[in-house]
Amino acid sequence: MVSNINSYSNFILMYKTWPKIHYQDYKETVSAVHLWTQIIGKIRLRKMPWLNHSWHVSLYVTPRGFTTGSIPYDQGLFEIEFNFIDHQLNFSTSEGSNSFIELGPGTIAEFHKSVFDRMEQLKVGVQIYPVPNEMDPAIPFAEDLRPQTYEPDQMRKLWEVFVSVHKVFLKFRAGFIGKCSPVHLFWGAFDLAVTRFSGKKAPEHPGGMPNIPLKVMQEAYSHEVSSAGFWPGNNDFPQPVFYSYCYPTPGEYSRQAVSPEQAFYSHEMGEFFLPYQAVQESSDPEGILYGFLESTYRAAAVTGYWDPGLEFDFSDF
Repeated sequence: MVSNINSYSNFILMYKTWPKIHYQDYKETVSAVHLWTQIIGKIRLRKMPWLNHSWHVSLYVTPRGFTTGSIPYDQGLFEIEFNFIDHQLNFSTSEGSNSFIELGPGTIAEFHKSVFDRMEQLKVGVQIYPVPNEMDPAIPFAEDLRPQTYEPDQMRKLWEVFVSVHKVFLKFRAGFIGKCSPVHLFWGAFDLAVTRFSGKKAPEHPGGMPNIPLKVMQEAYSHEVSSAGFWPGNNDFPQPVFYSYCYPTPGEYSRQAVSPEQAFYSHEMGEFFLPYQAVQESSDPEGILYGFLESTYRAAAVTGYWDPGLEFDFSDF
């Protein structure tokens, strides 16, 4: 009887932390939130010192949503946080000022105006490039009058996935003593990513992403990388997936064995993919995802002749 109760409790916990999600259910909501994060991310971009590989632009997963973290301004520090529990965009400063915007349906132009009204009230001066990146077409925020949907339950469920993924990515990041990125959300494509570096310079990147400067792409990929992430999908690829790729890409990379069996290599995209559904339906979602991260990194490290001393086992600490 106790065993049955424990099994049921574990099932409920897994369902909560790795919920079933379907792109068609949240696609309108995530379309709006993606554009919202671009506006907030661009504020961080303008106010932060430049960090290598554009690490200064990203957002971070929190116990409530996504945050900019602390950003400097004339009077001290400020922070902007998406709260997907109370469904607010919260503003705070080190001077004790606070404000918020209720998250809900509306236009991007309305959201953009509300954000900069709050910034003016808080006396945080900032101007951004007011056009989305990595999107085509890219409608300027202030001119985007298309009605946007926001369903709180769908966004909270998707954010809960980001929380669970973040925990596994943190563990994966810890097993590497070379240069490694934070676990961070890039608002350009709206993906949570973690990137390891071999320490060796890479060939100059050819670019190719829509509405992103070539020099930014070339600096981001100035050194050899093995990168993995979670992406909720879009209309051209309507499913949430985990991905892993390396740059440059050795010829043997795509032929390496990776796990689990549901993982596959896309020659069109030049990446390994693992559907979120395969992880969610597993009896051990964290183990399955960690195996994907480790095996795809191994594919990059072996074919790219990375230094094996970059990996380290911290389990005894």
